[in-house]
Amino acid sequence: MTTVLTHIAAHVRDLDACIRFYQSYAGMELVHDRVDEGNRVVWLAEPGRETDFILVLIPGGPRRDQPLHDFSHLGFALDSRAAVDAVAERARGDGCLAWEPRDAPPPVGYYCGVRDPDGTFVEFSYGQPLGPGA
Repeated sequence: MTTVLTHIAAHVRDLDACIRFYQSYAGMELVHDRVDEGNRVVWLAEPGRETDFILVLIPGGPRRDQPLHDFSHLGFALDSRAAVDAVAERARGDGCLAWEPRDAPPPVGYYCGVRDPDGTFVEFSYGQPLGPGA
């Protein structure tokens, strides 16, 4: 049996704000948008990866607002330390930087954390054994 992780689905309080966040910060594209049993369901994917892995967002549920000691997050790899710094600087200006850029021992690398509009942490990293810079 072959098992492949294809998506993560999450309920969010403000669907449109979260769509804009993932489009703007993570470069994801809206690849599917439908109403299913009265609920809008959207699929977001990285360009060219629409059949590999998607983020499914569904309205509803409480705002997440993770405490800083809760490290559950979504992770996006970037192609340089400078790109991590640029995301952190932008997030600082937007008031959503959660973790300042920092180095951590392998396999973690260099990363920062940003809160999406629903309060979920999103990590942007360089130097992990996944994605660009691996």
